[in-house]
Amino acid sequence: MITLFTFGPAFGLPDASPFVIKAEMLLKLAGLPYQVRRGNVRRAPKGKLPYLDDMGRLVADSTLIRWHIEKTYHVDFDEGLTPAERGAAWAVEKLLEDNLYWAVARVRWLEGDNFERGPAQFFNVVPGPLRGMVKALVKRRVRQMLWSQGLGRHSVDDMTAIAVQGVQAVANILGDKPYLMGDRPCGADATLFAFASSLQSPVFETPIRAAAQSHANLQAYLARMRAQFYPDFVGSGVFAPDFGKPAAGVGAAETADA
Repeated sequence: MITLFTFGPAFGLPDASPFVIKAEMLLKLAGLPYQVRRGNVRRAPKGKLPYLDDMGRLVADSTLIRWHIEKTYHVDFDEGLTPAERGAAWAVEKLLEDNLYWAVARVRWLEGDNFERGPAQFFNVVPGPLRGMVKALVKRRVRQMLWSQGLGRHSVDDMTAIAVQGVQAVANILGDKPYLMGDRPCGADATLFAFASSLQSPVFETPIRAAAQSHANLQAYLARMRAQFYPDFVGSGVFAPDFGKPAAGVGAAETADA
């Protein structure tokens, strides 16, 4: 049995991290039996989630999880796609993971109201006298990571504009197709569903969320994917809010995943 290690439900989503949702979607798309367990970033192979344990073989990082599934179980997530379509699908994944992700992380972790409605919940397990200091340290880490990545060197308006343009590009590529590249889901649909759901979390108020909600095709896409892969959540907004018990390694829910 495959075990997927996750952060757990948060922000009205099945997991705090879009990378975890992506990994679970890949398992669903492959039709593989699996179980989910709360992970601990301190014990994770690369200090981040998700990772999976496949009969004793540990695989960390959502992209490496995809490759593991493809090689081990002879799954071609992009079966039927042309080389050009495969390239476009991969480019969409990287836009979402390496650009749009950081803009959304900034909104969640560095904007006061959004932080208090969302990530602040992770720190409830920290003793009261230490909670403020731990929050400040983690937020400083996020700020440093954004600066190192490059997006954090821009103004808030410029970061937002870049993210909104990214959302527009994805909506344009999706067009009126049922799935990203056509009539059946491909590997990049795991990523698109994860990130499109994440950036539209009902917990956070952000122009990026508003931009995504303005695209009717993205909304229809999310509805189809939710009905097909997460039917228990249909009819509850984006997903039913449930912060649950934070995963061990609190404070790293979005800064230690991939």
